[in-house]
Amino acid sequence: MNGLARLGVSIREGLRRHGHLAAVASAVLRLSVSPRRWPRTVRAILARQILFTGFEALRLVALVAVVMGVAVVLQTQVWLTKFGQSAFIGPILVAVIIRELGPLLVNFVVIGRSGTAISSELSSMRVAGEIRVLDSMGLDPLATLVLPRCIGVAVSVFCLAVLFVAVSFVSGYLAGLLLGANVGTPGLFADSVLRAIRPADIVNLSAKTLLPGVLTGAICCIEGLGVRGALTEIPQAASRGVVRSVAALFVVSILVSLLTYA
Repeated sequence: MNGLARLGVSIREGLRRHGHLAAVASAVLRLSVSPRRWPRTVRAILARQILFTGFEALRLVALVAVVMGVAVVLQTQVWLTKFGQSAFIGPILVAVIIRELGPLLVNFVVIGRSGTAISSELSSMRVAGEIRVLDSMGLDPLATLVLPRCIGVAVSVFCLAVLFVAVSFVSGYLAGLLLGANVGTPGLFADSVLRAIRPADIVNLSAKTLLPGVLTGAICCIEGLGVRGALTEIPQAASRGVVRSVAALFVVSILVSLLTYA
């Protein structure tokens, strides 16, 4: 009976946590459709979040994209060219880079950089009593703190994923030329990729970047704002935010792939 009781408590706590996350995410999406009503402070926080999450991560994402482009694109082209199946280069590149690898790696980078920063920042504000000050001033923490961070993370992930795909393809093609692989002309290479891209791939890329971005921002904000007031809870909140964001990323990626391509 004790085991069943603990199982029931765990299930109930999990449902409560997921329900809270769904409520926060839906509230963020509802507020995001009317940006004209955002106060100036929200716009300033959103700009800073995009600057930190998107712009300052450009070098790291570009470096990862170059490595993946050389490792995946080049090896795929060399293998297919060796067996005389160059017509399948585009579909394989789209399947590996655009459909799966790009969104996953970019989300990992953003979760590692910005997820921990968001949880740590908000938990520090909670411990210092700044959240109570915002409440006393009549400012809604959801609109002031959570909304700009969720939207900023989602927009940054989408833009970084597009950059990742472009840099991966270009770096892979250039590496193939330098190593003497039969990659064809730039026009033929671009044509094989563009022909393989379907409308479902655009939907897939958008869903796997925007949805996990919003969830990452919401999860990390919830963990940061959920501390009780002890300094020792700050690293714990950051760790929980990262772990749960990664779990949400995997769940969303699987569901989007099933709904898009199954």
